[in-house]
Amino acid sequence: MLSAISGFANVLTPQYLLLAAIGVTIGTAIGVLPGIGPVLTVTLLLPLTYNFDPTGALIMFAGIYYGGMDGGSTTSILLNTPGESASVATTFEGFAMAKSGRAGAALATAAVGSFVAGTLSPILLTFVAPLLARVALLFQPADYFALTVLAFVSVTALVGSSVIRGMISLFIGLFFGLIGIDILSGQVRMTFGIVELLDGIDVVVVAVGLFAVGEALYVASQLRHSKEEILSVRSSIWMNCEEWQRSWPAWLRGALIGFSLGALPAGGAEIPTFLSYTIEKRLSKHKEEWGHGAIEGVAGPEAANNAAFSGVLVPLLTLSLPTSATAAILLAAFQIYNLQPGPLLFQKAPDLVWTLVASLYIGNMMLLILNLPLIRIWVKILTIPRPLLYSEILVFGTLGVYSMANSFIDVLLMYAIGVIGFFMRRFQLPVGPAILGLILLPLAEAQFRRALAISQGDLSVFVPRPLSLGLLLAALAALVLPYLPALAARLTGKQTGPRRLVFGKGDED
Repeated sequence: MLSAISGFANVLTPQYLLLAAIGVTIGTAIGVLPGIGPVLTVTLLLPLTYNFDPTGALIMFAGIYYGGMDGGSTTSILLNTPGESASVATTFEGFAMAKSGRAGAALATAAVGSFVAGTLSPILLTFVAPLLARVALLFQPADYFALTVLAFVSVTALVGSSVIRGMISLFIGLFFGLIGIDILSGQVRMTFGIVELLDGIDVVVVAVGLFAVGEALYVASQLRHSKEEILSVRSSIWMNCEEWQRSWPAWLRGALIGFSLGALPAGGAEIPTFLSYTIEKRLSKHKEEWGHGAIEGVAGPEAANNAAFSGVLVPLLTLSLPTSATAAILLAAFQIYNLQPGPLLFQKAPDLVWTLVASLYIGNMMLLILNLPLIRIWVKILTIPRPLLYSEILVFGTLGVYSMANSFIDVLLMYAIGVIGFFMRRFQLPVGPAILGLILLPLAEAQFRRALAISQGDLSVFVPRPLSLGLLLAALAALVLPYLPALAARLTGKQTGPRRLVFGKGDED
């Protein structure tokens, strides 16, 4: 408790308050722009913050993350295009409300719902994270390997339009992770005679290539084929009494759903938002409004969206396990600053952890102040020409990657990987599993080898331990469960709907 109080004292210093304000402002602005999510923004800023104070940089990155999630509601409601994949569910009712002249109420319930969830979820994080950190101290190599397998399979199976596409993306990331010198044996792997690849490919090079360059090339290929209709905000940006009464239960339910599912190894924000939407639709007493602008369909998913970020921090900080693409980039940021998230982080760097957690409370209040009064300014950002916007992204990405090591080879690699990222989007391959595979491969490989060394090469070492066995069974369930509805329909001879919800173009959140 003293550490948490100390964290609040630290974050209230002018330096950290300024960085939190910068983070949420940039995050909101970026969240408003379709296709440019927090993962791309954090990736572009990583090489520019190498000399930052680690605590300040992570506070800013966290602000960008949940600010981007909050800003994504604006474009979902007014443009029917989610700013990032976790805002897809908001489009279902939000755009319908905007078309009926209720854009102000939709934007208000999204902003207030994000504030409510952003207040409750850090409280849960404050109590849950230390407990899980103590449990994580009991993990052995076999357990850690099983946990990485669960992360690989769950994120791959539950995000994107098919398990096969997710697996292809994962193996692309694993391939990038194998390049370089094996840190355990010293052998050179897949460098193809290129000396610059002996140290492997930096995660920033891969992330900027896949997200920034790949997205820019994809958007350029679609500019002539897409037309956007931006609805104006004609009504007052507030809610009436009935809308308040219908929204607050959805906010509370969404916050609990978002944090609970976000904290799981199969976390992220997409699944909680869709689940919240489904639950609100079933519980609603106004079923005739669904599809035509039910306010609960905006309130619940937006609360779940924001709360999921605090949930994602639980496995990231306690187990060193990212469960979304942006969390994977945050893990890379920790490593750049010579910090390793995990159970010992709470003992070795308590000031950093609790200052970061305290910044969530402060940044959440800043978001509410930014969103409601300035919503018409954020709408203006939607008018920025796409060619200008993405050309600037390419310039910043190129300068950032080159500045890391003053290496022209890194820039060439970035653009080559960007071409791969373009084809991944073209064929609807989610990008998140690739980044997850690249970052988690060293941990999975090291723990797998250590487990085998302890058991003297006996592969059954993963079976006797209840924890590792349970995690592997959970991974198997995550792989099989998406196919069960189709299998049940085939056995009963009945037709069902789509096998799973498709979360937009990918999983940039």
